[in-house]
Parts: sequence; structure tokens; C-alpha cells
Amino acid sequence: MTTHVKRAFRYRFYPTDAQAAELSRTFGCVRKVYNLALAARTEAWVTRQERVSYNQTSAMLTAWKKTEELAYLNEASSVPLQQTLRHLQAAFSHFFGKRAKYPRFKSRKKSRRSAEYTTSAFRFRDGELRLAKMSEPLRIVWSRSLPEGVSPSTVTVSQDAAGRWSVSLLCDDPGVKPLPENGNAVGIDAGLEHLLTLSTGEKITNPRHERRDRAALAKAQRRLAKKEKGSANRARARMKVAKVHARIADRRRDTLHKITTRLVRENQTIVIEDLTVRSLVKSRKLARAISDAAWSEFRSMLEYKAQWNGREVIVVDRWFPSSRLCSACGTLQDKMPLNVRTWTCDCGMTHDRDVNAAHNLLAAGLAVTVCGAGARPQRSTPDRRSATKQKPSRREL
Repeated sequence: MTTHVKRAFRYRFYPTDAQAAELSRTFGCVRKVYNLALAARTEAWVTRQERVSYNQTSAMLTAWKKTEELAYLNEASSVPLQQTLRHLQAAFSHFFGKRAKYPRFKSRKKSRRSAEYTTSAFRFRDGELRLAKMSEPLRIVWSRSLPEGVSPSTVTVSQDAAGRWSVSLLCDDPGVKPLPENGNAVGIDAGLEHLLTLSTGEKITNPRHERRDRAALAKAQRRLAKKEKGSANRARARMKVAKVHARIADRRRDTLHKITTRLVRENQTIVIEDLTVRSLVKSRKLARAISDAAWSEFRSMLEYKAQWNGREVIVVDRWFPSSRLCSACGTLQDKMPLNVRTWTCDCGMTHDRDVNAAHNLLAAGLAVTVCGAGARPQRSTPDRRSATKQKPSRREL
């Protein structure tokens, strides 16, 4: 059972001109070192089938700093440069472990601008944070206090596309403790008309944050398209587009935080469906709506909050026919088009499509906790496979 967790506390800050210049220089050096190390590792693998370790790239960094061409790397703190090599090592570990694709080069225009500092490169004292190579503390807006008596182990400084500066402090949070068990269980069906439908019958409205700002976003994008590439006017227009995107993302994230926190506090067991969002967004008609719903972010928030609070999240197999299965008698319908929102089973029970799916997901999840298998066998299928099957039958396609 989790008693304490590593938790990142993120704050906005407003750097001075000197600090902004130093951080921008550091971001550029971090990106350069990452790309140089990635190129060296790629060349070694392609030409000699040789794996280059972190220690070897660290030695390369020392050599690069001594060259006239890359002497400017000495102007930045060495800690963020070493940290980006560690991040590259982690990326290769995920690649060779078949958990991720091959690492990609960082782009000056598109990649995230960030730098990570460990304890040797910053000083946190009396509510002031000083980074290496800086004489003044960062002007941080302390929107909430850090846990009492703890100090950050890692500090990450970043700047988003909208120009906003943020600092993230990674700390041990002893205040996160498991919630008292309440025995409640809920099944959740994700959708587009309603963001979530619970097995209790409650439907949570989809706020459609992107649709609310679609006109403003289209206007800003039209103005951006008319600006000359490389001009200052284009840079300002691009910033306006980024601010609209940031406003949409902030509202979406705030909504999901409120929903997931409430679900974790109210329920001991939460059952959701394993949705392949990456495949679903390939649909040209639904891609924008699915992206705006942010199902992947919802699942991520739900899982880590459940882990913090001693709750259980059960994920039902993606091929489980939750919408076509009658929650009363178990009969499996042959077809269930998306435009059918209510339907009547042969047993006489009339179902709301989403509520019925949530009931079936809950039954499947509870079956997993009891016997380690899927939900009860489907009565109208000859092979009587469980809800956790990995491959769909031809009838289900």
C-alpha cells in the first residue's frame, strides 16, 4: 500500500531578461548535446552494430566542450547537459525493450524547451530557488505551498509554445495516503456525446473545449497563414495561435482533474475500457472530437490517482462487446450502429446504449477481481469466450 509518493509541484515564474537569456541558452545547449549524442549512437549502431552507453556519451561531451566549434557548451551548467544524456539513455532502453519507437532528434521549433537540474545545480532555501549560473532567485508564483519539511530533489524549468515559463519541483509528498475503503465500484463508458457514462446511470457532459474556441483558433490561424515566413509579425501571430491552444488545453486538463479526483474519492474499484485512441483518431470524421475528449489523459490521471489513494483501476479488454451485450440476460446482438442510442433486447429489457455498456464493463471488471477471468460467458456465441479475449471473432467485426 502506498504511504508516500514522488510528486511534482508545478508553478509559473517570471524570469528577468538575464535569466531568460541564460535559460534559452541552456535549452539550446541541451538540444544540441542530445542531437549530437543521438547521431553518434545511431552512427555506431548502423555502421558497426555497436551500442554506445551513457558513460561513453558523457566522455564524448567532455571532448565536445574542448573543441572550438562547441566551446559555447561550457557557458551552460553541466548538470542539464548530463541529464539530457541520461534521458537519451532511457529512450534507448525503452526502444531496445520494445516499449517505444527509435529516439528522434529534437527540433528547435517544435520540441519542448526544458532543462533538468539536480540538487548540485540549484539551491532551495527559505522559499527561494536559485539555479546554477544565476545570481538572482527565480520569481515564482507560489500558488500552493510545498509539503512541510521536504526539499525538491529535481527541478525542471520549461517554456511552452505560448511563451509561459514553468518550474516543476519533484518532492516526496508524505501527505498522500490511502483513503478509507468504501466498497463502492463503478463502470465507466467513455464517449463523445457524453464524456463519461457511469454504471450508476449518471452521464457527465462533454465540455467540448476545442469547439468553444474553434472560431478564435481559426481566426488566429488564418492571420498566421498570411504572414511572411521568418518575419517578426509571423512570430507574434504564431504566439497568438499557441495561446489559444494553451487556453483549450488548460481548461481540458482542469476538467479532467476534477472528474478523476471525484471518481477516485467516491469509489474503491473503477472499471474502464482499454481504448486504442491512436487507432481511433485515424478516423477523419471523429479525430477532432476524440482528441478533444482526451481519453488517454483521463486514463493516465485516473491510474496514478488511484495508486496514490489505494484504489483499484481495472481495464477491460478492448474487444469486449460492452455495447452489444444485454446486461440483463447476456444476449449478444449481431450489430449495433453508432446511431442507435437505445435498443430493446429479446428478453424485453430496453437499454440506454451507454449505460448498458457501463453496466457490462462493471460486471467484467468485478469478474476479473473475483476469479481472474473475464465476465460471464456470452450466451449467444458458440465458443463462449470471456470478456478478456484478445482477438475478435469475424462476427464481431
